[in-house]
Amino acid sequence: MKTIGVAILGLGVVGGGTYKILTEHRDFYRRTQNVDISVESVLEINRERALALGIEESKISDNIAEVVSNPNVDIVVEVIGGVEPAKSFVLAALHSGKTVVTSNKELFCKYWYELEKVARRTNAGLYFEASCVGGVPIIRTLIDGMQANVVHSLTGIINGTTNYILTRMTREGLGFDEVLREAQALGYAEKDPTADVDGFDAAYKLSILASLAFHTKVPLEKVYREGIRGISSLDIAYGEELGYVLKLLAIGKNDGGGKVEVRVHPAFIRKDHPLASVNDSFNAVFLQGDSVGDVMLYGRGAGALPTGSAIVSDIIYAATHGEHKYATFKNTQLPEKGVRFVTDFNSRYYIRFTAHDRAGVLAKVAGVFAKYNISIVDFIQKGEDIDRAQREESGDNIPVILITHTTSEFSVRRAVSRIAALEDIVKVNSVIRVEN
Repeated sequence: MKTIGVAILGLGVVGGGTYKILTEHRDFYRRTQNVDISVESVLEINRERALALGIEESKISDNIAEVVSNPNVDIVVEVIGGVEPAKSFVLAALHSGKTVVTSNKELFCKYWYELEKVARRTNAGLYFEASCVGGVPIIRTLIDGMQANVVHSLTGIINGTTNYILTRMTREGLGFDEVLREAQALGYAEKDPTADVDGFDAAYKLSILASLAFHTKVPLEKVYREGIRGISSLDIAYGEELGYVLKLLAIGKNDGGGKVEVRVHPAFIRKDHPLASVNDSFNAVFLQGDSVGDVMLYGRGAGALPTGSAIVSDIIYAATHGEHKYATFKNTQLPEKGVRFVTDFNSRYYIRFTAHDRAGVLAKVAGVFAKYNISIVDFIQKGEDIDRAQREESGDNIPVILITHTTSEFSVRRAVSRIAALEDIVKVNSVIRVEN
């Protein structure tokens, strides 16, 4: 039976969950995987925390050099988060020839190329299943399950915090600020929620997933990003009236000819779309391969045990496979020459504006749309039937909601700018993409 020693860098929520899984399932892994995995070292400043988990004092360290020089350690698990000191610690482990397992999407997204360069040189493994979508095995699926396919697209709900917020806003009709405070009180959102609600977290993950799915480097800078701070409960209600559900989506498209599209933003999807029923803090990724067709993976996107599950899965994989796998593309800081990243992408659009209640307003709006070759597929004009919340926002004016046919992003931006300048338009309240 193979014996593997593990070091865990950080015993926070995820680190503690990983330790719990490894110790409680040790006999199970011996029996089913023919490998004996023991935690030989932890890097943790708070010694009381480590002792409370039952870790022997002799295995607790506050010195990374001591951890990576330990001959009993084969695999180093990094669950600190952020860029530094995590980057320095991971590089120290890789330089020492230790295989690294990480859940750190920001570090991996920004410095994957640098970490892999060292890993290749020292013949160390570099595993990152837990960096994207928590316990959902999306990385392993892309690397070891979809090789037969050219993946044309991936669409995902890959941030649990924003999905929880949008679910609560949809079910209860609550405002963003109120639900955010609730999410923070429950521990779903950080005290500083910027990474989640402004789309950074999802953008990190999409950069990694799209690179794997499309076999080409997709730098973070190429991911269009828009968060959910500006989402109104009114827009969610109007969308529901039209048959749509609002989600923060991560979207990647590959035309097979060198054009790649990557974007994170709120979007309406039809109620019968497979992703429409993914609620609360759950995540899901919808893949389209040229041979297999549609594939969807669904599960918990965060948490001590779901993320710990992904980490331990990587540990077992590394322990039971003799040869490490690396990126299937040229993994450098910049994308390969010849890859074109689409910025003027196509979508349908939900547009809500407030107008003075005068004759001819809609004709003027239609004239602007016609100038930019934008046609309308659905339309609502609210009159006497608007409720109190809508009346408070629009006053004595009227809210108008429309959905366009598929058109280009830049055309919509130009048209909306012209509409906002019309004297009969009080305000363009919202512009939200609508995905098929």
